[in-house]
Amino acid sequence: MPSLKTRDMALGRLAKAAKRTPHFTAPRWLRAVGRHKRLVLASAAALAIGGGGVWAWHAGKVADAQAFLAAKSRAAVVGAQVLSGLVVNEVTVEGRTETAGPEILKALAVNRGDLLLEFDADAARARIEQIGWIRSAMVSRRLPDRIHVEVTERIPFALWQNGGRLALIDREGDVITDRGPGQFSSLPMVVGADAAPHAGAVIDMLALVPALHARVRAAVRVGARRWDIHFDNGVVAKLPEEGAAAAWSRLAELDASYRILDRAVQIVDLRLGDRLVLRLEAPSPPKPPGVKPKAPARPA
Repeated sequence: MPSLKTRDMALGRLAKAAKRTPHFTAPRWLRAVGRHKRLVLASAAALAIGGGGVWAWHAGKVADAQAFLAAKSRAAVVGAQVLSGLVVNEVTVEGRTETAGPEILKALAVNRGDLLLEFDADAARARIEQIGWIRSAMVSRRLPDRIHVEVTERIPFALWQNGGRLALIDREGDVITDRGPGQFSSLPMVVGADAAPHAGAVIDMLALVPALHARVRAAVRVGARRWDIHFDNGVVAKLPEEGAAAAWSRLAELDASYRILDRAVQIVDLRLGDRLVLRLEAPSPPKPPGVKPKAPARPA
C-alpha cells in the first residue's frame, strides 16, 4: 500500500497535467445534441417521414426566386440591346436573280425590331438552302441593325419530264422548280424516272455533234441503262447501252452522207455495233375505190 506522501505526489502531478491540457469547449449546436439528444433524434425522424413537403416548399421558393432573377436579367439584357440600337432594321440580299425575295424573307424567319444578337444565322442559312433556286448561302449579322444574305443560285440546265410532270433541273439533276419552265422552255428535255441525274452526261454527248443536237426534241431514258433520242420530225434513234457516243457519231456520218433522218424512217436502231437497222414508216392506207376527194369549199 502506497504511503501518504507517495499518493500526494501522484495527485500533484495529475493536477499539473490537468492545468497544461487545454479545455475543449463544444460549439453550441454540438452541445445541444448532447443535452437534447432525444429531442434531436425525434426531430430527425419527423423530417424523414413528413419533411419532404417542407423541403419542396423551400425548393419551390428558390425556383421562383431564380426565375424572378432570370426574368429581371433578361429584361435588362433586352433593354440594353434596344437602347444600343441592336435590333433588326434592314435585310440585304446579294446574288439573287431568280429567287423570289419573299421566299428568302420567309426562310430568314426574322421581323423588324427583333434582337440582332439573338438571330440564329446558321439556322437561317440552312433554311435558305432548302429553296430550289439556291445552291449555297451565307448569312451574317452586320452591326448595328442589319442582316446580310449572300446566295449562289443554281444554273438551269435541262427540263425533266417524269410521270407527266415537268421540272427545271441543274446539271447535277437537282430540281430547281416544278412550277413550269417559263423562259427556259427551250432547254433540252430528258424523260424518265432516273433521267435527271444522267442529264448532264447525255446532253454533253449529244452536243458533240451540233448538227444533230439542234434537231433533238428529247432524250428518253430506257430501262435505267440507255437512251432513245427523239428528233423534231418524229424519228427515233435507239442508242446502245455501251458505246453510245460512238453510235451517235456514226449516225451523224450516215445522215451527212445519206440524209437518213429526212427519209421515210420511223426508227434508226444503232444498238448493234456492226449494222444499222431501219424501221420505215407505215404506208398510208389506200383510199377505197370510187371515193372522190371532197372539193374545197368556196369562200363566201
